[in-house]
Amino acid sequence: MGNYAVLGGGTMGCGVAQCLAAVGQVVVYEPAAAARGAGPGRVRDGVRLARMLRRTGPAPDEVLDRIRWTDRWEQLDAPEFVVECVPERLPLKEKVLRAAEEHSAPGAVFASCTSAIPVDHLAGWLGDPGRMIGTHFMNPAPLKDAVEVARGPRTTEETLRRTTELLTRIGKKAIVVGDAPGFVSNRVLMLTVNEAATVLHEGTADAATVDEVFRECFGHRMGPLRTADLIGLDTIVDTLLVLLEFTGDPRFRPSPLLAELVAAGHLGEKTGRGFHRPRVHEGDSAPA
Repeated sequence: MGNYAVLGGGTMGCGVAQCLAAVGQVVVYEPAAAARGAGPGRVRDGVRLARMLRRTGPAPDEVLDRIRWTDRWEQLDAPEFVVECVPERLPLKEKVLRAAEEHSAPGAVFASCTSAIPVDHLAGWLGDPGRMIGTHFMNPAPLKDAVEVARGPRTTEETLRRTTELLTRIGKKAIVVGDAPGFVSNRVLMLTVNEAATVLHEGTADAATVDEVFRECFGHRMGPLRTADLIGLDTIVDTLLVLLEFTGDPRFRPSPLLAELVAAGHLGEKTGRGFHRPRVHEGDSAPA
């Protein structure tokens, strides 16, 4: 059984912790009391959903018995593999990676769930940059079969091997790509989402029609706007801003409608309203 740590107890952190609990003991570092309190319930719901859809897997109590929650770095218990899942904010990622390195086992691998920040930028915060790698889990992590693994220019062969072996153990296919802002998935997806929001804002089509075009014409399981609602519109904006910062490409500047929805607190499925909820009253900016 392995000894793992997850940094961040939000939706992604809980999903990754659920995955890792299948093969070892997991400590989730989360400083916010509300998130720590909600974490076990999120994991329990995630396990139940996975068992319902896949008709197999461990019971919720078995998974929860392997996960501990803490707000103290010294309780990480020297993990051998650390997965960082905090929001896409550079100062926050730097803070937790530096602190985690001080409390991890010698030679521990540090994997980031970043969706846009270049791995080599993150590696610069570690004493040993060769131990840094990107593991871009998709949401919901327990139900997605593949992980985009981003290898930075200083990531060692040993780090890559240990990462791909762990992913295989938890039932994931590792798709290895090179290092760049947004890697492959979000370098393409974020432009698509941003342009889809612009098309919606300009009145070319409503949200349902935009997504229908991508489902029926291109065979996508979900269209870009439904995908954005699932990811979270705040996460979409954070990712676009990171891509804008690292590429300087103005195409990554969040569309006015996307920025407006986030400012209004309409973040997609996690708030019950995003691109696919109807207007509340005349003049409301939320799309139909």
